[in-house]
Amino acid sequence: MTLTTPITPEKDLIISIQNVRKTYRLGETEVEALRGVSIDLAKGEFAAVVGPSGSGKSTLLNLIGTIDAPNSGRVLLEGKEVFKLPDDARSRLRNEKIGFIFQSFNLIPVLNVYENIELPLVINSRIPPQDYKKRILAALADVDISEYAYHLPDKLSGGQRQRVAIARALAFDPVLVLADEPTANLDSVTAHKIIDLMLDLNQKRKVTFLFSTHDEKLMNRVKRIIRIQDGMLVS
Repeated sequence: MTLTTPITPEKDLIISIQNVRKTYRLGETEVEALRGVSIDLAKGEFAAVVGPSGSGKSTLLNLIGTIDAPNSGRVLLEGKEVFKLPDDARSRLRNEKIGFIFQSFNLIPVLNVYENIELPLVINSRIPPQDYKKRILAALADVDISEYAYHLPDKLSGGQRQRVAIARALAFDPVLVLADEPTANLDSVTAHKIIDLMLDLNQKRKVTFLFSTHDEKLMNRVKRIIRIQDGMLVS
């Protein structure tokens, strides 16, 4: 059975996933990670993909982030069918439009906070170098870690590292931020602060957030929950 989420006017869509299927080969066995999933994600949404391990959450985020390709179906970002684009055009679209926040932060240990945030700006062809500093300082201020700009990641707490990851994801003004279990490695107090921060940035910047999570603290705060099980959406 294919279950679709409510129809959203096309002009308001950031992402449209249409009857997507994804199969992986595990040894001699084929695993159906996604089985006919259709989702529309509108501008400014703050949504979570929820499901048990192996349900297809990470696969779905990888397809939306254009990191992995479906076996069939369509993935549209702002109306462009991304997997019909050449590899370099798809990479450019991802670098300009999508920010990523990872469970393990994925900060480069030999770079300080400022330099970590600068990285996605350097690979983003639409941002001139003279704008880097202004964007980095604004992102640092948004996540309230300006005083740590020249600290190395190993000198920061888990919550501070996640704030750096959020600043890095937002510095180039993406239309969509994808977050993989963003509170999984944080204590409950810090997790609540990070959720509050992301909600505030969602409202302030109007950027769309999509998470994968099984964290009840996050599920209770998001505005929309997309449930997935055995590679299919469930009501």
